[in-house]
Amino acid sequence: MTQEQMYLALTALLTGTLWIPYIVGQVVTNGFLASENYKDPAPREVPLWAQRCNRAHINAVESFAPFAAIVILIQLAGGSTATTAFFVAAFFWLRLLHAIVYIIGIPFVRTLVFTLAWICVVVLFFQLLGAPGTPVAGIYLLEGGVG
Repeated sequence: MTQEQMYLALTALLTGTLWIPYIVGQVVTNGFLASENYKDPAPREVPLWAQRCNRAHINAVESFAPFAAIVILIQLAGGSTATTAFFVAAFFWLRLLHAIVYIIGIPFVRTLVFTLAWICVVVLFFQLLGAPGTPVAGIYLLEGGVG
């Protein structure tokens, strides 16, 4: 398993478990769901920290799709490098920090960490474009570029 694959798996695990604190907040505040809760989808009131947990989870899901697609394509193109390994790891740690900062409720740090994680995805995208197995890299080489 490459470092990129490991951090992709860890990011999937993080994204797939961020719903748990929200559900804990629901149960602590409102108790377990009753049968009428399944019929009426209106959200029940929860504390602000639990609302932030829900938003952190939604944000993580939205960020995961482009990250995962790019990392998988880098792997398929054989474009794994020290740079891709660094930025995939950085994305994971920044997303973990983002979830913590989001749930705690630190607004400006949250935005900074989100932006840094987004920059990781952009860098990975450009690494993908230069990967040996991608058509864009082939076009670049045909035009006289140095790969």
